Formats: sequence, C-alpha cells, structure tokens
Amino acid sequence: MPRRNGGPRRPSVTDVAKEAGVSVGTVSNVLNRPDSVSPATRARVEEAIEELRFVRNASARQLRSGEITTVGAVVLDIANPFFTEMARGIEDRLAQDDHTLMLCSSDEDPEREARFLRLFEERGVRGVIATPSHGSLNGLLALRERGTDVVLLDHTSPVPDIGSVAVDDVGGASLAMNHLLDLGHTTFVFLNGPLTLRQCVDRRDGVIATLTSRGFDPAEALVEVNLDALNADAADAAVHRWLAETTERPTAMFCANDFTALGALRALRDCGVSIPGDMAVVGYDDVIFASMLTTPLTSVRQPMHTLGWTAADMLLRESEPGRSRQVEFEPELVVRASSGSAI
Repeated sequence: MPRRNGGPRRPSVTDVAKEAGVSVGTVSNVLNRPDSVSPATRARVEEAIEELRFVRNASARQLRSGEITTVGAVVLDIANPFFTEMARGIEDRLAQDDHTLMLCSSDEDPEREARFLRLFEERGVRGVIATPSHGSLNGLLALRERGTDVVLLDHTSPVPDIGSVAVDDVGGASLAMNHLLDLGHTTFVFLNGPLTLRQCVDRRDGVIATLTSRGFDPAEALVEVNLDALNADAADAAVHRWLAETTERPTAMFCANDFTALGALRALRDCGVSIPGDMAVVGYDDVIFASMLTTPLTSVRQPMHTLGWTAADMLLRESEPGRSRQVEFEPELVVRASSGSAI
C-alpha cells in the first residue's frame, strides 16, 4: 500500500473490509462490539487485521466518540527518581482505564511549564496533573477555568475546586530535625532549594518550628544554604563554596531532598569531611538510591508511587460526587548510617 511519496501507507478500516470481503460497518463491529458479529465473520475480519497488520487510529476514534484518553503531567525534574516513581504511579493508574500519559519536565522553569500547559490544552488532553514550578498557580487556574481538569501533585491546593495530592512537608522536616536533635546535635546546616517552591518553604517552616519548640534560637543554631535548583550538581557546588567560607562548622546537615543530599555527600567527602563522624546527613524523599550509597542515607520517606497513583485516580474520578479534593499523606523517617550522634 504505497503512499504518494513512495513510502508505506497505514492500512485503513476500508482495507480490512476489502480484504475480509465484508462491510466497513462489520469491521467496526468486530473492533468495538465483537459479540454482535458471528464467529465465522469475526474470524475472517481478525485474519485480515493480522494479515494487513492493521492498528486502529486512536486519535480518530477519540474525535468520533468524544472520549479522550490522554492525560498530561508536568513535574519539576524527570531526572530525579522521586518524580520518576510518581510518574510510574500515575501511569499505573491510567493504564487501568486504558489511558496514556504525556509526561514533561519543567526543570523548575515557569516559562517551560507554561509552554507544556499550552501544549496539553492544544492536544485536548483529558486533564493535567502538575507539580507547579513556582509560587503562582495562575496558569493552572486559567486552564481549569477553560474546562481542563487539573490536579496538583506534591503540592497543596489553595483553592477548593482544584484537587491536590501532597505530603505533610512541615511534619517531614520536623521528623528529620527531631532525629538530629535527639542524637545530641545542636548546630545545623539546612541545604534548601528556591523559596518559590512550596516544598522548600514548608520544609523550612518545619525546621524553624522544630528548633524553636526544642528551645533553640534558629538564628544561632541554623545555617541555611539556598540552592538555585534541587539537584546534585547545584548542591555539590554550594557545599564546596560553603565549606571554603565557613570557620565554625555545624555537626549535622538536613537536605531538602535526596538529590541535593547526593551532591552534598560528594562535596563533603571531597573536602575530607567524614560522614557521620564529622557531619551527620539526612535527606528527604527516600528515593531508590538512598539505601545503596556507600554510607546509606537517612531520609524522610514519601509514598512516591502512591502520590502519583492517587493524583491520577482523582483526575479520572473528578466528576464523582463526594470525592475528596485534597489528600495529604504522612511521611516517615528511615534511619540509616549517614546520621549519627553528635561529636
């Protein structure tokens, strides 16, 4: 079946009907209502489908039926295993309803995020699952107002009509700090990301609140190092700079996520700082590599797959009455060798 330009042409329903000696309507019935076709005719059509290697055009079928089966998702950084595992949760839930996922990474860039949101809307997706890359939700709110369902992922919702799935990050940071305080540490460095990210703000709030509740003055007990991005390279560079500039070194470090902890561990070792002997280190997320490091990383565990699965389920069941619109999970602390008692 050549195209006009000489390349192969995709077989159509008409081609299948001609090959099987039946009407186009009969082929359609075999594809959509096989029980309505006699076994002998159905076998003939299925043989023609196999012979021609026919694959139905889902886009055309969606246009005819009005049923949209693609969901768009935009997360902060696909390279981060935290978001990869959440995306797997989204995909697993969508697959149960024969939906597919269009996944994009904003790289914490609001303009890049906006471009993907426009792309999703142009493609006419069923809905959008998004981890916002900055403080403003204007783009997502506008998308919702124009009729596209939206669910926030790893982000709480400030408005009741947009669903959200998140983790109590204030509580998670408190788990990390209480662990270090219980070990006897009294001076800390907090390796945090941009304060335009809700997660970084909440984790900072948890750090400050915990120190205050335990009788410490955060201005004296805490050094905060802010990164431009929550990744290993940014953390490595920032920790190298901080170690070169500091004279009085805290004995414990809390990192806003495991990706930054990975970069911090690399920088600390490069500078001869032993872990946990000279510096106890705690991360956040408990991604797959946390337990596999030379010094396994103590980390605040988030239910990554469950977060993604729940967000997709919320989107697919958007119209059901009585559905919970805001879901918040509780984190847990997983203690490993990277944290230790104070010197």
